[in-house]
Amino acid sequence: MTIKLYDLSGDDGRRFSPYCWRTKMALAHKGLEFETLPTMFVEIGNLADNNRTSVPVIEDDDVCIQDSFEIALYLEETYPDGPSLFGGQGGQSAARFIEAWTFAALHPHIVKMIIADIHNCLNPADHDYFRETREKMLGAPLEEIQAARDERLKPFHRAMQPLRAMLAKQPFIGGDSPQFADYIVFGSLQWPRVASAFDLMPPADDPVSQWFERCLDLHDGLGRSMIAAT
Repeated sequence: MTIKLYDLSGDDGRRFSPYCWRTKMALAHKGLEFETLPTMFVEIGNLADNNRTSVPVIEDDDVCIQDSFEIALYLEETYPDGPSLFGGQGGQSAARFIEAWTFAALHPHIVKMIIADIHNCLNPADHDYFRETREKMLGAPLEEIQAARDERLKPFHRAMQPLRAMLAKQPFIGGDSPQFADYIVFGSLQWPRVASAFDLMPPADDPVSQWFERCLDLHDGLGRSMIAAT
């Protein structure tokens, strides 16, 4: 049975959620067939048992799982014949660290550089919800937050130095081949690529940019199949 993935979607079908991209890459990594179901912010509460607060959510036969990391753990346990997402307990623990580091070190920069662009790519039905919740969270109008994004590029690039140092010595965070830790960071950088025309990536010769290009080509170019915002 094909796995169903509820995937956050913008007005033109643009799939920008960093967490949903983690799950899509994990499903492809495992070699599993899946169907993506476009989902708006205002529809999330009606998913599955009507008690969901975020996507991704997958339905696999009679099993329903929320949260990208929990989904990855489920896929690893349920489909052990596919390539491993973690390579053992150590890889799982390292992925937990990467998840925490990404959320703390990268997301605050990214959000403030593309927050108004995200709003503008949403279905109009999501506009009021998104503006109200994000302006309450960030304490200012979306456009005001994003206005200073040129000044945020250098601090963002400096924040990626630990990742840059690692990728200067190996092709993927997982080593010679990608693991779920790669998909965590990839999803976070795919987010601005898809939602905003503002280019926040380092120069093309930077190890982070070279790694990101390799990730875009993984799984028959799954990441590249979603065209970048223009």
